[in-house]
Order: sequence, then structure tokens, then C-alpha cells
Amino acid sequence: MARSSRAREEIRRFLDIGAVQVAELDLDGDEAVLRPGPGSPPVTHGEVFVLVRRGGRPVGTLLGRVPEGADARVVLAERARAECAPAPLPSARADAGAPEDAGPAGEPPYTSVVVATRERAGQLARALDSLLAQDHPQFEIVVVDNAPVTDETRELVERKYAERVRYVCERVPGLAIAHNTGLAAVRGEVVAFTDDDVVADPRWLTELTAPFAADAGLGCGTGLILPARLTTPAQVLLESHGGFAKGFTPRTYDPARPPGDEPLFPFTAGRFGSGANMAFRTAVLRSVGGFDPATGAGTAARGGDDLYGFVRVLAQGHRLRYTPSALVWHHHRETWQDLEIQAYGYGAGLTAYLTAVLVNRPALLPAFLARLPRGLAHARTLTAVRETEGGGAPGDHDVRTHPWPRRLSRLQRRGMLYGPVGYVRARRALRATAGATVRGAR
Repeated sequence: MARSSRAREEIRRFLDIGAVQVAELDLDGDEAVLRPGPGSPPVTHGEVFVLVRRGGRPVGTLLGRVPEGADARVVLAERARAECAPAPLPSARADAGAPEDAGPAGEPPYTSVVVATRERAGQLARALDSLLAQDHPQFEIVVVDNAPVTDETRELVERKYAERVRYVCERVPGLAIAHNTGLAAVRGEVVAFTDDDVVADPRWLTELTAPFAADAGLGCGTGLILPARLTTPAQVLLESHGGFAKGFTPRTYDPARPPGDEPLFPFTAGRFGSGANMAFRTAVLRSVGGFDPATGAGTAARGGDDLYGFVRVLAQGHRLRYTPSALVWHHHRETWQDLEIQAYGYGAGLTAYLTAVLVNRPALLPAFLARLPRGLAHARTLTAVRETEGGGAPGDHDVRTHPWPRRLSRLQRRGMLYGPVGYVRARRALRATAGATVRGAR
């Protein structure tokens, strides 16, 4: 009965979470330009999640409240100047995985952008429009239509985007499989991946890929992911607990100099970034076999395909670069049921990808076991803080206003227990599919 009462209280608190406006504020000298976020209406009074830029570059976020009748630009600019420091100055060299900037980058290499999608033509069109507006000097876009049940995606690409976007169909379901199909089709020196539910900042691709020209040892890059909308309690709650953002300080992760604040490095791959905003040197990703096809959304493993790719590249000795100026706006899931599915899937994907790494690279097992005790202690500390203190308001994670529901934590732990089982099931399903394809070809 007590548990039922707690569950009802959690749902009540969840439903009480109000919508938050999304905006961008560019501070340039004494001037400030306020714009609504992508797809958002003009800012009015009330709470506003603000991306703060200086000279166009993202430097932080804040949660501001605009009084009724006040000038939103003036109110938010005053708050931003007080709270958001200028962007860090470039330094000459990466330093042992510590926060830094790799310095001036060269001309971005020819890049291929892969977008895997399934029956979401409306969202895909919005994403493709933003990708075609990129300021990158030379790139191509490849759409991978994964296990389609209609011709909607193909017809959209052929009708609206013609020769500007290449269409590829992958009949076997699974995000990693779709990404591998895209990887096989691309021509670029660098291959970038994003999702069909994002809006890419115009400089996203240039900022994400320029570091590859500056660092020959770079194998992977990730960037900043911010919420496109915060209109439902689920979207606000997720962003209150960090969302997908990894901060505003550039950072290089080097396996030759493991970071001291990552006790499970490189196995804590979720700290590096997410699959909605990632890029790889094409030859490097191909050399490690791409993504494990038994991971990712659309398989029994539920996720973990991006994390697997990060670890495999780092385990080969290549560096990974996080660049916060490489920005995409993500449309978070909208309902409580979405959050439940997401929490379970994150847990399952985490342990599924670890299982995949150790199955495919058993030589990494001793290193993983050696790091495990400190890693588990670190994880327990973080979990305890999250569950006892709750989450912050979007853009202001030190203000604890939206506690993380215990049900979502329990679902994530259940998912972690299921992950290895899901991975085994996904591998069996792939073997069955391959066997059926061989028999059908005879």
C-alpha cells in the first residue's frame, strides 16, 4: 500500500510540472539578440530555458523567469551576463583527457551524414531541412530507411530532396544495422550520424568535423544536444536531470592518458556523448567492424549501439573529442509512458553494449574487471545523489525542483539486468535472419 501511495504521489508531482519556453540569447558586446528556439513561438512572460551564446558560440544555459509586461530580452540578457562566463580560449594541445580546447582546426574534411529513420517522414523532413542548411564546405546526406512498412520515406526523399539526399533501404530492423548500411554506402572521410528527430544548428557539421583535420589521431567526435521543446512534463523532467547535454567545455578523451575522473574509462561511454550527435573517421569505424548489429533500438538489446562504437574506437587507441559548439536540438519524448520505455531501454542498452564489447573483444575483460570496483562505487554515489536530491530545473542543475521518480530508477535497474539477455536474443535473431536469407537464396 505504501508503494502504491508513493507511486500516486510521483505521478501527481509529474503532472504538476509546467511547460517551459525555449530560446536562444546571443550576447555580442553590449548588444543581445533573443530568438525563440527552433519551432518555438516568440518568448513571452514565464519560465524560459535559454541557450546563451557569445559571438554565436554556445557558452551555457540558464532558466530565467520573465515577469509579465517585462522585456524578455533585457531580463534574460542581464541574467546571462551575470551567470554565463565567456567561452574558454583555445590552447595548443589536448591534455590528458582534461577539459580544454584543441586549438584552431583546419578545413573540415569531406563528410557524409547518415540519418536512419523508420516511418517518421514529418520529423525526417524537418531534420533534412536543417542539414541541407549547414555551412560545411563539402558534405553528402544519406537517409537509411530501416525496415519500412510503407513507401512514405522513399517518396519524401524522391519528391522533396531529389539529388540532394541519397536514399538507401535496409530491410532488417535495428538502428545499428541501419547505421552499418549507411557506413557501407558513404563516400566521406568522416561519417557523422544524427537522428530524424533533431534540428541541426547551421554550424553543427563544421564544428563537429573540423577537429578531425586538426588531429590525425582523432577517431571519434561528439557534440552538444539541447531540447528543441519543453512543452510536456516528460520533456521538462528529462531535461531537469541533464537531458543529453555533456556541458559547455571542450574535452578530448585520450586512451593513452586516461582521465582521472572516469574510474571506468573507457567503459563509461555514456559520458562521451550520444548517437544523435556523433562522427567517426570513416576508415577507423570500418576497421573496428562498425556497430554491433545486435545492439540498438529495434533489437532485443534496446540500445547501446552508439556506446559500443565509442568504446571500440577508444580501445583501438584513437582519441574522442567532445565539442559543445557542435549543436543539435533534440525533440525529447513527450509522455510518461515514453519515459518508462526510455528508462528501461537505457538500462538495457548500457549492459547490452558492455556485453557486446566483451564478447567481441574478450581481451578487454581484465581491464574492465580491474576498473569495476571503483566504477560501481562511483555509480552508487551518483545514483544516491540523484534519488535523494532530485533534479534541477532545465538549464540550472543546482536548483532541485523536479525529483527523479523512483519508478524510473527501478525500471532502469531492471533494464540493466535484462541487457545481457537482450543482447543474446538479438544475436540469435540475427543468425535466424541470416539463415532464412541463405535458404531463400537457394
